Amino acid sequence: MGRKFGVPAVRPHFLVQMKRDVPVDPVPHWTEILSDKTHASETLQPAIDALLSRYDLPVWVTHEYQPRSGAWSKDEIQTGLDRTYRFILQKGSDIPPRLLEDISFLPVVEKVRPGEIVAAELPQPRAEALSSQTDQRSRDAIYLDEAHRYSQGDKEIVVAVLDTGVWLTHPELANSLTNGFDFVDIIDGHDDFIGDYLGLDASPDDSAGHGTHVAGIICGTGIAMPMGVVPKCRLMPVRVLGTMKRGERLVGAGLVDNINAGVKWAVDNGAHVINMSLGVQHTGGGLPHQEVVEYAALKGVTIVAASGNDGQEGVYYPGGFPSVITVGAEDFDGKVAAFSTYGTQVSLVAPGTDIYSSYLNSDYAFSSGTSHATPFVTGGVALMKSFARSRHRQLTDGQAKYILKHTADKVGSGFKDRKAGYGRLNLSDAMRLLDHSLN
Repeated sequence: MGRKFGVPAVRPHFLVQMKRDVPVDPVPHWTEILSDKTHASETLQPAIDALLSRYDLPVWVTHEYQPRSGAWSKDEIQTGLDRTYRFILQKGSDIPPRLLEDISFLPVVEKVRPGEIVAAELPQPRAEALSSQTDQRSRDAIYLDEAHRYSQGDKEIVVAVLDTGVWLTHPELANSLTNGFDFVDIIDGHDDFIGDYLGLDASPDDSAGHGTHVAGIICGTGIAMPMGVVPKCRLMPVRVLGTMKRGERLVGAGLVDNINAGVKWAVDNGAHVINMSLGVQHTGGGLPHQEVVEYAALKGVTIVAASGNDGQEGVYYPGGFPSVITVGAEDFDGKVAAFSTYGTQVSLVAPGTDIYSSYLNSDYAFSSGTSHATPFVTGGVALMKSFARSRHRQLTDGQAKYILKHTADKVGSGFKDRKAGYGRLNLSDAMRLLDHSLN
């Protein structure tokens, strides 16, 4: 996902994180009032309630997150998930310009930010039916065949793909899929949406092809495309981006807060690695995804994200967080691709030009972008975790990052390059170092 532009309408809302130990009224989770406002709450805490009354702004107040179990855990409390609330405007008006600033000054409030929908052009795949050897180049670039001598994955290792969904009956993926979820719920949709955009459900079907293409690079069986990095791991599809068509372009659109919900859901439902081939620029009011990225890190879940596709130096989130592995793209010659966003946040580069993988309607396609470089690294983390498990060991998030960093093929004379990070992904050397470390 890239820069924001042309977003669909959404019912205005904002998020407030209260300070610790501030008494509040009981409120439902936002999913509980989507179709029935009968039990919706309109109050939370006297100081905030009074301020909203002065603005004559009726709201529905909900919990932003749900506890994994019946009570909030230590990690959920530490990251503030238990005290984050969504305020949804009951009327279709805009949020008053001064309101969020006034709320931020209240002594009971830790931080506040507006709810946003972000939309960005998706790389447009070229659907072509070729063969299982088509684009073997990209797999050779990361030495995948050599890495597969150690492992092809483990069914107990789960990789979550947060994207436009997955074509659930694709033969390359059907045997890998585990339960997923659809978090796309854009309240006021447009006629140019393709497929589902309203209502949460357990069917994360893909209508854009982006998520399906990404998933194939991770878990593709190798029937009519090169084998994915971990064909024997399980794939958890989490749909967080709806799809719009703007002329001939496909645009991914999602509510930032529902992307956050997808991250937490994936962590709570057993993901070991999360692929986020998307990114949001920081526009003020708090860093996008911060609390759920911190939560994933505390739970030991590795997040791998795309650096962006604007070819400039810049930061997109979640890739801007230090705990996230941020991936840029390389071209056919192993150089950083011209479109790859760069900066100190970039950890590695991987093949990202004309990558062949699974697509809509059980088809196949080529696509380019850091979106398609990212799953090579995601798969690499899952591959290492799988091999460690075969030795009855558990590879931590930090250990996986250390190995990738120290086995990457260096670009330039320094240990870290401004455009390529620690270098080009080398899974053969990564598995060799892991093997040695486990002895």
